[in-house]
Amino acid sequence: MARNLVPFLVLLFWISICQAAGIFQPISDSHRYAALELFRPTDGVFGSLEETHEALRAFDILGIQEKPDISAATCKSVSEALGSSAALKDLFYALRVNDVLKCEIKEEIYESITSRLRTVLNDARSLLDFYYSIGSLLHLKEQSSGVDLSLKDADVIFQSIKALSQSDGRWRYSSNNPESSTYAAGLALEALAGVVSLASSDIDRNMIGTVKNDILKLFDSIEKYDDGALYFEEKVIDAYEHHGPLATTSSVVRGLTAFTAATSGSLNLPGDTIFGLAKFFLGIGIPGDAKDLFNQIDSLARLETNRVSIPLILSLPATVLSLTNEDQLKVRVNTVLGSVAPPLTVKIVRAFLSGSKETSIIEGQELKYYPQTGLHILDAFPKTFDVGNYVFVFEIVLHDSEHLDIYATGGQIQVPIYISGVVKIENAEIAVLDSDLGSIETQKKLDLVGESAISLAANHLQKLRLSFQLTTPQGHGFMPHQAFLKLRHESGVEHTFVVKGSGKKFEIILDFLGLVEKFFYLSGRYDIQLTVGDAIMENSFLRAIGHIDLDLPEAPEKAPRPPPQPVDPYTRYGPKAEITHIFRAPEKRPAKELSLIFLGLTFLPFLVFLVGLLRMGVNLKNFPTSTVPATFAFLFHIGIAAVILLYTLFWLKLDLFTTLKALGILGVFLVFVGHRTLSHLASTSAKLKSA
Repeated sequence: MARNLVPFLVLLFWISICQAAGIFQPISDSHRYAALELFRPTDGVFGSLEETHEALRAFDILGIQEKPDISAATCKSVSEALGSSAALKDLFYALRVNDVLKCEIKEEIYESITSRLRTVLNDARSLLDFYYSIGSLLHLKEQSSGVDLSLKDADVIFQSIKALSQSDGRWRYSSNNPESSTYAAGLALEALAGVVSLASSDIDRNMIGTVKNDILKLFDSIEKYDDGALYFEEKVIDAYEHHGPLATTSSVVRGLTAFTAATSGSLNLPGDTIFGLAKFFLGIGIPGDAKDLFNQIDSLARLETNRVSIPLILSLPATVLSLTNEDQLKVRVNTVLGSVAPPLTVKIVRAFLSGSKETSIIEGQELKYYPQTGLHILDAFPKTFDVGNYVFVFEIVLHDSEHLDIYATGGQIQVPIYISGVVKIENAEIAVLDSDLGSIETQKKLDLVGESAISLAANHLQKLRLSFQLTTPQGHGFMPHQAFLKLRHESGVEHTFVVKGSGKKFEIILDFLGLVEKFFYLSGRYDIQLTVGDAIMENSFLRAIGHIDLDLPEAPEKAPRPPPQPVDPYTRYGPKAEITHIFRAPEKRPAKELSLIFLGLTFLPFLVFLVGLLRMGVNLKNFPTSTVPATFAFLFHIGIAAVILLYTLFWLKLDLFTTLKALGILGVFLVFVGHRTLSHLASTSAKLKSA
C-alpha cells in the first residue's frame, strides 16, 4: 500500500496542475449537471418566482432539455401574481416567468397591469421602482400585442433616473440616500435601456452620450486579479443591500450589455476589458450556490452576444503531456459558452523553461487546425525537448480583419505546460563506511527499478552512504521535488532525511556517531525506505530497499526518550481474533441394537401385568351402572391413564419441574374422582351385606 502512495500523491498534484492551468475553460457539461442539482423544485414548484426565473433562464442558456416540469403549478402562481395587487418585484418576475412558460393570461389582466405600472412610473422616486416598472413594461410588450406600451414622457423618466447617478459612474438607490452603489449602477443601466426601447420617440443623444461617459467612469474603478481577471467590488458601507463581487459584476454586465444593445453608436471600451470580465466569471469554476450559478451563466450568455466585444477563450484539454507516450499539444478556441469560434490561427509565440525566460525552445510555431475535432494541434515536439515545467505563450490570429472589432482574443496568453517522462535511475548503491578512514566495510548495488532486499549491519562508529543518479531522457541531470531516505526502527520510531543532489548525482551520508541521540540510542533493526517523486517524473517511487542492524551504545541516564508511538485505532477498536472452542469428546455409547433390546425388555413387566390380570379373572361386573357414579369411575380410569402418559412424556422430553406441576394437578383430580368412585362402591357393598 505504501508503494502506491507516491504515484497517488503525484496524481493529485497533476490534477491540481490541470485545474490551475485550465482555469479558464468554457462552459461544459459539468455546469449542466450542477444546474440540474442546484435548481431542483419541491413538489413541482420553486421557492419563489424569482428562483423560478433564474432556473428557467439557466436551463435555457445551457440547453438542458430534460428539465423538471413545473408548468402547471407555476402558471397558477403567475396568474395569482398578475391578477392581484402583488408587490412590484413579484409582478416583475411573474412576467419574466411567463415569457418562458407562456401561461394563459386574459388580455384585460394585461391592460390592468399596464395601467398600474404607468401610475407607479409617474410617481416613482426610487431606482428599484423605475427598474421593476420599466422591466415589467418591456415584458408586457413581448406578451401583449393589444396594449399600447410606448412611453410618451421617456425623456423625463430618463432624466429622473439619470439624476440618481454619481460622478464616479455609480448610482444611488434613491434621492434620500447619499450612498452610491456599483450594483445599483447595473440596475440603472438596465432601466435606462428599457426607457430607450419603450420611448415613442428618440431619446436625446446628449443624454445617451453622458450615460456612456458614466459607464467609462464606472470601469475606471474596476478591480484586477494577477491572472488578468477583472471584477467590480461593492465599496459602500450603508448601501440598500450589500452584494459580493460576483453579484456586483453580474449586475454591471447585465446593465452594460442591455444599454449597448438598446442604443446606437460604439462604446470606447477596450476589448481586453470584456475579456477580463469573462476570465472572472470562468475563473470561479462551478459555484455551489444556485444564485451564484445563475449570475455566472447569465453574465456569460450576455457577454457572448454583447455589442462591445465577444471574448474568445483559449483552453487546453491537457496541460500535462508525456514524452514517453508522445502526447500532442492540443488547443481549443471557443466562445465563453463553448460555441464555435470564427476562422482563426493559433500561434505559439514562444515556449521556454520556467525560470529561464531568456532561452526559447519554440518560436513562431503555428498549430495545425483539424476541423473534424475543432482542435489546433502541434503534431510533435522538437527533438531537443526534455521533461520540465514550461511556459507556452499563445496568440490568436483572426483570419477576417472585420472580426477584430467583434471579438476579443486576450492578446498573448501564457499557459504553464508540464512535460513528463521516464527518468533514468542508474548507479544506485548503498555502503557502510569506516568512520575514521572512510574505507568501505560493506557495499551493495541497488535495483531501484525492480525489487531490492539488502541486509546491512553497522555500529555507532560507522557511516551509511546511499547514492544514485537521475537522468532525463535527453541525458541531463534531473532534480526531483522530493527525495527522502527513511529509517524506521522495529519499535515504530521513524527518522527521515533529505537526499541532496548536484547535477545527476544524489548522495547522503549518515554518521551514526552524531545521530545516536536522534536515534534515542535504540539498537536493533531499522527498515530502509527511499522515496523519489516529482510531478513530471512518470516513474516516481516509494520503495523499501532492505534493512540495517544498528549496534548503538547504552543510553546515558539523562538521554532523551523516544516519543510514544500512536496507537493504531484498528488494533484497539477493530474486530478481535475469532475464538475457537474445543469441546470434550462424547462418551462411548452402546450399539443401537443393544439399546433397542433394552427398550423392549422394559415393556416386559407391563405385559406380565396384563397376563396376570387375565389369569386372575378380572371382570367389570362391579363397574357402576348409574350415570353419575359411572362418570366418576370413567374419569378415574382416564386420570390413571393420564398419569401413565405423563410418566412416558417425562421419559421422552419433559423436565422434572414441568412433570411435577402436571402430576400435582392430575393428583388432585384423581383424589376427587377416586374418592367419589370408591365411596359409591363402598355404599353398594354395604347395602348388599345388610340385605
